[in-house]
Amino acid sequence: MTTSLDQLKQCGTIVVSDSGDFESIDVYKPQDATTNPSLILAAAGKPNYAKLIDAAIAHGKSKPGDRDAQANAALDRLLVEFGKEILKIIPGRVSTEVDARLSFDKEGTKAKAKELIALYKSIGVDKERVLIKIASTWEGIQAARELERDEGIHCNLTLLFGFAQAVACAEAGVTLISPFVGRILDWYKLKTGKDYQGDEDPGVQSVKRIFNYYKQHGYKTIVMGASFRNTGEIKSLAGCDFLTISPSLLEQLKNSTEPVPKKLDAAQAAKADPIPKVSYINNEPEFRWALLQDQMAFDKLHEGIKKFAEDGETLKKLLREKLAA
Repeated sequence: MTTSLDQLKQCGTIVVSDSGDFESIDVYKPQDATTNPSLILAAAGKPNYAKLIDAAIAHGKSKPGDRDAQANAALDRLLVEFGKEILKIIPGRVSTEVDARLSFDKEGTKAKAKELIALYKSIGVDKERVLIKIASTWEGIQAARELERDEGIHCNLTLLFGFAQAVACAEAGVTLISPFVGRILDWYKLKTGKDYQGDEDPGVQSVKRIFNYYKQHGYKTIVMGASFRNTGEIKSLAGCDFLTISPSLLEQLKNSTEPVPKKLDAAQAAKADPIPKVSYINNEPEFRWALLQDQMAFDKLHEGIKKFAEDGETLKKLLREKLAA
């Protein structure tokens, strides 16, 4: 009997592993992989990743400047070392995140993206195999627009919760967006006390709306559902362009033979109820107002940036201690 994971792939969905633990990735045969500071932090404490820490520390020590500057350099190298190892396992691309503290700094984001791509190049990894992950703030989206257009650097716009963010990303011509399904569900459950299942899940509904909008209006940006809380959310989005899934949920899908019918389809999206086209090109005030009007998206975006920044700082503290040893 075909597994639920195989059925998901047969729906046309590209399966992406959401993990920093590359030793677990190969089991599920994903096309791509995504990482973030929280995932890298969880993996970095394991003894079998010590060689990556050592490479990052050696890189940091080779840089001039104070301990903070060396720790920053070591952190960038650590992210790239994890990416390099993941790329040995998968055939596609790995997503590597820009420091979340740069989420409101367009020029800083662009500079860091180019530094990460240069680091990858220095260890033999072509930029075509890397997606730079950037938070879906106004500044992040504009940085991605310029990176895609001027540098040929492909971007994954993350921490995406609202429709306005998705529209602005598509208009910016970014390669891929990561709408966070589970975190949307978390917000609504907390606010309403309700338990949402399947197609009623507000995170699922958000991704379906974005998917249909992109297909109706001819946008090429890839929709990659992310941050799942259960396999029901995943099955409800079967047929979505990409889905990035944690190892624990990949394991559940691999061990299940429950049917996974296709729920999203580009041809069907074109026939669905029309979603009027909106635009935020060169209209930062309108974008910010739309985001502010969507309380869930506003709350979760800023909460997510804060959490990624905190985990990045924890990683940096670990590296700073090793640099001083």
